[in-house]
Amino acid sequence: MIKISNLNKSYQSKVLFDDLNLSMNRGEKLGLVGRNGHGKSTLFRMILGEAEPDSGNISLPKGYKIGHLEQHLKFSKPTVLEECALGLPEGEEYETWQVERILFGLGFSEADMERNPNEFSGGYQIRMNLAKLLASGPDLLMLDEPNNYLDIVTIRWLEEFLREWEGEIVLITHDRSFMDSVVTHTAAIHRTKAIKVQGDTDKLYSQINQAEEIYEKTRLNEAKKRKQEEIFIARFKAKASFASRAQSRVKRLEKQGEMKALDAIPDLELYFNSAPFAASQMLSAENLSFSYTGKEPFLIRDFSISVGNRDRICIIGKNGKGKSTLLKLLAGELEPSSGMVRKHPILKEGYFGQTNKSNLNENATVVEEIMSAEKSCTEWQARTIAGGLMFSDDLALKKIKVLSGGEKSRVLLGKILVTPCHLLFLDEPTNHLDMQSCDSLIEAIDEFEGSVIMVTHNEMHLKAVATKLIVFDQDTIRVFDGTYDDFLNDVGWGDEN
Repeated sequence: MIKISNLNKSYQSKVLFDDLNLSMNRGEKLGLVGRNGHGKSTLFRMILGEAEPDSGNISLPKGYKIGHLEQHLKFSKPTVLEECALGLPEGEEYETWQVERILFGLGFSEADMERNPNEFSGGYQIRMNLAKLLASGPDLLMLDEPNNYLDIVTIRWLEEFLREWEGEIVLITHDRSFMDSVVTHTAAIHRTKAIKVQGDTDKLYSQINQAEEIYEKTRLNEAKKRKQEEIFIARFKAKASFASRAQSRVKRLEKQGEMKALDAIPDLELYFNSAPFAASQMLSAENLSFSYTGKEPFLIRDFSISVGNRDRICIIGKNGKGKSTLLKLLAGELEPSSGMVRKHPILKEGYFGQTNKSNLNENATVVEEIMSAEKSCTEWQARTIAGGLMFSDDLALKKIKVLSGGEKSRVLLGKILVTPCHLLFLDEPTNHLDMQSCDSLIEAIDEFEGSVIMVTHNEMHLKAVATKLIVFDQDTIRVFDGTYDDFLNDVGWGDEN
């Protein structure tokens, strides 16, 4: 059993934990949720012993082995298989078939086993560290946003692997469907405390909302009674015959204490700015081919698609196959090697990419950067949008250069929000949002009057949004006209068939 008792932690004036208590039993798989900045990663690091509480205690069973995903990418062996076999427990060093099974599940091929680890991209090198971790068989497996390095096919494999895991798990992820498919229990860091339920995120948030509704009704009822008592005291305390009764009521009120109103927790409210568009077709791509060298082999070959009004097109598939590249080609961020993208003459576009954070003005404030996206945007409008993106009050005056990567992503979203658009290009826009903010983004996409082309690995978002898919699978690109559920039922992923 893991037992966290009376944990306290503050950073300057911000209280993260106030007598936080949480326990975890054998065999439990715990999803840890909470708003960005409320302490999920801090608690995670405390369990690992990488951060110290101000006070309180975290107790672990004697000899308990904790494993977590290493971020450093230094390799000492000449091949992928030998490197990842370093993760095997003592006495199982030669059981390399276990490592191969994990590596295949994480998207490595037979030929990759003998390649040098340093030949791979950073994302695949992180997967090697994940393979080492999974092969090591710890008592407790701790995973902080593992999906950030994985594609949709690999995420589906990892879900199944973790469901069969016999030890304990602590999982942080913004992917609600991934979490719900894996965990047995869910806990929220909420108002400096921990709230835990047996079940998924829906059950947890329902319980929190119900508890807060009951608290607020009780508080208002208590406030009404208190007001009546105060009126009695003020009226009768000067009269000798009622003085003792009035005084006893004063003491009772003091002893009872006053229930405080709960502080409002701001939600990320997103509303994309839809510009009117009367035509039926926004964009068409004809026989697009692309190679970064301009010659064979082509990453994309002879691809065509038509984008109409109110389309919801999701680009899905394994990493490194060209999803983001195709989005850039359609958005005009890259020129095709051959073929053509035709756009309606009045088309207004918004593009959110993985790399265009570098386009932000480092010396501008959040408000100034949002205003720079649209000439008609007033400071009041920019502050309203900044507040919706959780940059309220003085936070809206922070310079871009001091923001985290996730905060910069929210500023980019703000610039798109203020700009009237017909067509949105979104490349994994939920990567730096918390779970509730992801929900807000999907609601905003659903309400947007224009069209959306989005790269995502999140199956819940795919099921909620997509009406058409561009599928990268088994070295082909095809357009599937239908929902993601239709695709799974009618076609499915090649590696799973």
